[in-house]
Amino acid sequence: MQHPISRRDLLKQSVLLPVAATFTVPTAPASAAFAPVRRIGGAHLKLALNAFSFLELLNENAKDATKGVDLFGVCDFAAKQNLEAVDLTGYFFPGYPKPPSDSYVNRIKRHTHSLGLAISGTGVRNDFTTADKTVRTAGVELIKTWIEVAARLGAPTVRVFADSQPPFKTWQEASGGATHAAVETWMADDLRLCAEHGEKFGVIVAVQNHGDFIRTGAEHLSLLQRVDHEWCAALVDTGKYMTDDPYADIALMVPQAVNWQIKETLRSRTDSPRTDFQRLVKIIRDGGYRGYVPVETLSMRRKDYDPFAEVAKVVAELRTAIKAAQ
Repeated sequence: MQHPISRRDLLKQSVLLPVAATFTVPTAPASAAFAPVRRIGGAHLKLALNAFSFLELLNENAKDATKGVDLFGVCDFAAKQNLEAVDLTGYFFPGYPKPPSDSYVNRIKRHTHSLGLAISGTGVRNDFTTADKTVRTAGVELIKTWIEVAARLGAPTVRVFADSQPPFKTWQEASGGATHAAVETWMADDLRLCAEHGEKFGVIVAVQNHGDFIRTGAEHLSLLQRVDHEWCAALVDTGKYMTDDPYADIALMVPQAVNWQIKETLRSRTDSPRTDFQRLVKIIRDGGYRGYVPVETLSMRRKDYDPFAEVAKVVAELRTAIKAAQ
């Protein structure tokens, strides 16, 4: 028999921050498949780099191989920063959305191994908010394809979106005016299909909050509870909870997290407060998280944005915060 998760259970999962009591408790049914990630041995944070930090340079390189930087160059930079892993976004592989060739996969695996780096994940673009079922079905097939790519790479997660993609700007527009609950229901059905495929290949489907369909920790939790599959969990984007206190949302989601995007600001805007990395690290550690914490910086339309400098700055701040916490 299925039992909805209780408010008391949710608060236990959320590091017991007082503000967590302000969240609306998800009402979707859940079974034992929906549960906090089992951790043993206490908190352990491993710094990593998300390739999306180099979006502009990677896109430039895709147009002209003599310019910008490719994924191999991103890996080289991660090694120079003494990071432990790289998250290699699918968009930047040759031929995306088609899967990369075996020879390319083997080259990137050999390269990262030589650098002492693990591949912590990859990610795709999908739209499960749309009312067009053919688009959603295509998204499911895309994710299944990249689950298999992730398995070939040795990556444990595939990041997927819960948000609308172009040409739409919001989930309300994409869904044709459907309610949030209705969209969550069909989205959960699609994610469950992906998670079932992920289980076959040993790859977790990691659903990212991105400030559109998922704006709060409670909404993030509700969607995962409705999916109700142990191979579907959370990728926590620290810059994309659009609430008065994103730290409370982050704390709520730590028990469900299998991957991260650690941003330099709380709402991914230049006018947003800069992330308090000591506070963030304490929340993640208090939640008992063990695993990779990839840094993903953004240009945010800054003309002077230098990903090499920005990533190095955030990594240094995170290292200081982790050392202080230990």
